[in-house]
Amino acid sequence: MQTTISSKYQVVIPKPVREHLNLKPKQKLTVIEKNRMLILIPQVSLDELRGIAAGAFTGDFRDKKDRFR
Repeated sequence: MQTTISSKYQVVIPKPVREHLNLKPKQKLTVIEKNRMLILIPQVSLDELRGIAAGAFTGDFRDKKDRFR
């Protein structure tokens, strides 16, 4: 998919991408530039992240004193 930068430096995110990522109007995006690429990351609230790691195994981690410094 392609899009064009307008004279006001605005970019339209194609509809299939907006729908797939469930993007909403006025939603904030974090913009990262790396190696001549633009990366847009949708910002989500902490409430939306609640439960994302449910069931994650947290045993078998080293204590702070055992970590490499």
